[in-house]
Amino acid sequence: MNTRLFRIFLFLSLLISGFGNSYGQDNSVLKINKADLLQGGRGFQRLLGDVEMEHQSSLIFCDSAYFYREENRARLFGNVRIQDVEDPITTTSSYAEYDGNTKLAKLRRNVVFTNQETTLYTDYLDYNRETNIATYFNDGRVVDSTNVLTSERGVYEVNLERITFRKDVVLVNPDYTMKTGNLVYLTVPKTSETKGLTNIISKEGYTLDAQKGSFYDTQLKQFRFYDGIVETEESRVKAMELFYDEGEAYYEGKEDVRVLNKERQVEVFGDNGKYWEDRKYSLVYGNALVRKYFETDTLFMTADTLISHDSEADTAKYLLAFRSIKLTKTDLAGIADSLVYNYSDSSIQLFQDPVMWNQKSQISADSMVFFIANEELDRVYMKDKAFAIMTDTLLNHNQMKGRTMTGYFKEGQIETLDIDGNGESLYFALEADTLTQGVNRILSANIKLTFQDGAIRKANFGIRPDGQFTPVQKIDEKVSRLEGFQWRIDEKPNREMVDAWRKPVEIDPEAENLFNEPDVKLEMPTEEQIREKLGNPGLKPVKKTLVPTKGQLDF
Repeated sequence: MNTRLFRIFLFLSLLISGFGNSYGQDNSVLKINKADLLQGGRGFQRLLGDVEMEHQSSLIFCDSAYFYREENRARLFGNVRIQDVEDPITTTSSYAEYDGNTKLAKLRRNVVFTNQETTLYTDYLDYNRETNIATYFNDGRVVDSTNVLTSERGVYEVNLERITFRKDVVLVNPDYTMKTGNLVYLTVPKTSETKGLTNIISKEGYTLDAQKGSFYDTQLKQFRFYDGIVETEESRVKAMELFYDEGEAYYEGKEDVRVLNKERQVEVFGDNGKYWEDRKYSLVYGNALVRKYFETDTLFMTADTLISHDSEADTAKYLLAFRSIKLTKTDLAGIADSLVYNYSDSSIQLFQDPVMWNQKSQISADSMVFFIANEELDRVYMKDKAFAIMTDTLLNHNQMKGRTMTGYFKEGQIETLDIDGNGESLYFALEADTLTQGVNRILSANIKLTFQDGAIRKANFGIRPDGQFTPVQKIDEKVSRLEGFQWRIDEKPNREMVDAWRKPVEIDPEAENLFNEPDVKLEMPTEEQIREKLGNPGLKPVKKTLVPTKGQLDF
């Protein structure tokens, strides 16, 4: 057959086949538009060269195809391309099978699925044009203008612009890398939602982890973590529900909030909290707790509300606490209505009926400030209605009061006490620290007392002190008490009280993290590779000889 006759024959064949495919049938019939060569076969037609087929709103291109007319399906080979003329969706692959009845396209090897700015790469894709859902398995990669997402399996719901990634999910964009087991990504608003364990590392090296999933807006750069932790070089923030705005460097936590300042070694806990990273300013409220770490000791403090500020200026580095203040340390305890802790000089100011205990002493005043040096109480200053009580070796209560007091401590115990203004002192005279002789009561404008083990060893008084000694047999409650005396040891806080207020659950340093798992996967060699290796010298298979055991018979 000459060339001209062949072209006429091919044209008529296509025309007849096209007419037969469309006449008297609905538009679900798969049609042949063109091909360089058409060959008949058993139950199918073979199309060769520049093949173009059509099904509803889709055009199908490939190098060659098997067309099963009665079954309304085709097998497509080489440079396969399925293009939707109504929607901006194009799919390419090396091989595909297309069913015109179910509108299901099965694409294999080098599959590229494109929908506007979103492109999916995989080797195994099933695309249902009826539901407009593409499903991939055995690894896939989705790329848009902002992100690259990979996973072992995935479902792309085109109408909803939603992609669900499952198993070994990795999301990479210019600002961070995320790993999780299940992720739902909306391509239009560019938001992602994860289920279960989620781990993130930012480009600066910060980590963001969630045990119960997360939500992230990739354009607004806002995270929401559930049972989450955000850790930077300077801080660590944790909460059962944690919101983080990367642009504003702002955190907000709900339920079991904790904020750690690594430089200051101060950790704050509470029911709810807010933290501004740039300002280093935090607000925590609801059964709040402070844990200040020292090298050999830890200071605990409870409050209803806590405000922490750690700016660049030393004078602006402080911690404020309001209502229900209780603090305890190995050698220190105190209560107050409000408190200010200055980081610059390690001073703690207590307001509104503060009381502080230190081993054998109790001090109180309208307000007081004490200083910690080398992790121990160094000195204390008390203003207005200052009152100090020290117990001696016989548990007697030595008492001092005045307008202001300054106490100095050594190795955790009070060593000297200076009283200025309306000073009064009442102390028990002892014989060999084993027998009470009487009570000394002295009034003086200024008094300086020196102590040893809670007992007064030396007293210096101002001009014209007024003193009185009462022998032990005449001591009664009135004689043994200064006005305003209150021994409030029952109110002294301890660790049990702190734990009853809030007992932090420690963070597990060995918690599962997907970034700790190796990225390299070992793949089994193919049979061809095994045969090639076995064909090399020295790698021949060893033929085993079966030796029949006793009782076996050869046939």
